[in-house]
Amino acid sequence: MKSITVLFAAIISIGSVFAGDFNYTMTEYAGSAMPYPAPSAIAAYPDSLKPVMISHVGRHGARYPSSAARATRLKSALMRADSLGSITPAGRKLLAIVSDVLAVCDGRWGMLDSLGIAEQEGIACRMYRGFPELFVRGRVTAMASYVPRCVMSMDAFTHQLSIEHRRMNVYTESGPVTSRLLRPFEVDSSYVLYREREPYHDVYERFFEANAPVAPAVRVLGERYGATEKRLKEFALTEYGFLSSLGAMSYDVNIGEFMTEEEYGRLWSCNNLSQYLTRTATTVSRLPADIASPLLRDIIDGIDSVVGGRSDAYVQLRFGHAETLMPLLSLMQLPGCSYMTDDFSLVSRHWCNFHVVPMASNLQLILFRSGSGRLYLRTDLNERPVGLLPGGDDVYVPWKKARKYLVDCLPGRMSVD
Repeated sequence: MKSITVLFAAIISIGSVFAGDFNYTMTEYAGSAMPYPAPSAIAAYPDSLKPVMISHVGRHGARYPSSAARATRLKSALMRADSLGSITPAGRKLLAIVSDVLAVCDGRWGMLDSLGIAEQEGIACRMYRGFPELFVRGRVTAMASYVPRCVMSMDAFTHQLSIEHRRMNVYTESGPVTSRLLRPFEVDSSYVLYREREPYHDVYERFFEANAPVAPAVRVLGERYGATEKRLKEFALTEYGFLSSLGAMSYDVNIGEFMTEEEYGRLWSCNNLSQYLTRTATTVSRLPADIASPLLRDIIDGIDSVVGGRSDAYVQLRFGHAETLMPLLSLMQLPGCSYMTDDFSLVSRHWCNFHVVPMASNLQLILFRSGSGRLYLRTDLNERPVGLLPGGDDVYVPWKKARKYLVDCLPGRMSVD
């Protein structure tokens, strides 16, 4: 009864949001399809500290759209509008772009592109140049999801490392064997059932109904297309998903020809809420974050093995998906990555997918040792140091304190000893 009451309160608290209030950019409105915002400089650390190891979890780099589904749906509707004589000049232009993208992506759907390769190479280069000693005296271990763009990301990353230091010992693995850690959204039976039952369905639908605009659909399909308001809104969201994905494949398009900044922002807020509800801990359910517990346990174990002298894997790399990182970052409650509310109209102001999981997004836990031998952990999100402990701004946290916090993040405070 309690969960039903909370969900009902959440539903009735949903209101309309105004994209102009967000103060975000058109680039950011691409959401999780936004290319990686590389830092302008490598984050420095005090001379009193010496690096001990790095544990890295990264998303694959920028890619071609994951499938032809959106483009195919758009083309079908635009062709129908053309046959009805209702298609607009903007619609004909969008149809030409859709047809071109379908041709360009043929045989490449979901593959890492040149931008994605460059993103991974850049992260690898900065990691090596920031902590070169870790790559010389120990091993580099890397694992990737079986999905080709993740394997290609791992390959691009480790290839760049081998360019930086050719005598490096690198050990890689990929395949279904890594799915428990990197694709729990696929193998965790409780979560699979959660997605099937969609307890968040009404929350999302009410928000979508209040915020998704019709105008982007009418602007290309024409006034005489003859679809319901709901269908037009769904077309607009598909249009958003298609257009927002093009930057990741370096395809230049003027989005302003098809929708205004406010419309683009409203559609982003719908996409953003969908990812928030399905991939993070919310007042609807904590399960989407809890599925990352095996990965967090593995990260803690990996650090413990180095601290305890049982391993010389001083650089531990993992390559997965946005759906790998969102639950993990939510479980760890990192700044901007975890948000609890019953007023879902506030989500877009406190949890933004472009901040959490742009293309090639990554979490780096970097362990340091002071001159006295004390260990400290620094947490970097997308190569920028952030506070690990809630309410704390200190980015260098004593390892014992950091470890206790990470263990406490695990569901039921599962032991990793």
